[in-house]
Amino acid sequence: MNPAKVRRDRLERLEDLPNIGPAMARDLLSLGIRQPTDLAGQDAYVLYEQLCRQTGLRHDPCVIDVFLSVVRFMDGGPALPWWDYTAERKRALAPSGQR
Repeated sequence: MNPAKVRRDRLERLEDLPNIGPAMARDLLSLGIRQPTDLAGQDAYVLYEQLCRQTGLRHDPCVIDVFLSVVRFMDGGPALPWWDYTAERKRALAPSGQR
């Protein structure tokens, strides 16, 4: 993903978001997220749990990183690669004594 190619003024489809391809767009659609603005104010961890419950699968935790990247972007943050959120996710999900 090249963050410089993401244009906030041209966010019409979910695939216009950083880190979102066709498969992740389908996952977001299944969660009721129809357009990029629907992600503003969402909780990436809640979205992940909903996706896991809905599909009956435990998805790779990196999906949380992708959700973090697009929620933060829609809340006004920079367009960053999803892996920039991996350390944050690992800290958030670590047992309380390991943070």
